[in-house]
Amino acid sequence: MIQPQTYLNVADNTGARKLMCIRVLGGNQKQSANIGDIIIAVVKDAIPNMPFKKSDIVRAVIVRTRKGLKRENGTAIRFDDNAAVIITKENNPRGTRVFGPIARELRDKNFTKIVSLAPEVV
Repeated sequence: MIQPQTYLNVADNTGARKLMCIRVLGGNQKQSANIGDIIIAVVKDAIPNMPFKKSDIVRAVIVRTRKGLKRENGTAIRFDDNAAVIITKENNPRGTRVFGPIARELRDKNFTKIVSLAPEVV
């Protein structure tokens, strides 16, 4: 469950390291986001000489949460950190690589490009 003011790691090679969620997209009263939801975030930490600088506003999709989620078959999946991948307006990833495991639920939400770049789909 990602709410405004939540810090997330960045799971791609765009140059940003940490994001802070400032808005959860999707609905008028939506307060929290889970895996596969799109958020608006601000870059809080970045690698020097890369496309994203500190205080840039970006769109991102959540790929891992500590809260986890329950699947239809009754299993639950949970990760060690909260992580997101920076995306464009067309929901394509801005980076060329994705790091760490990615939840299978992203495929259902039409983020197939992110799923194909991921080293491991859980």
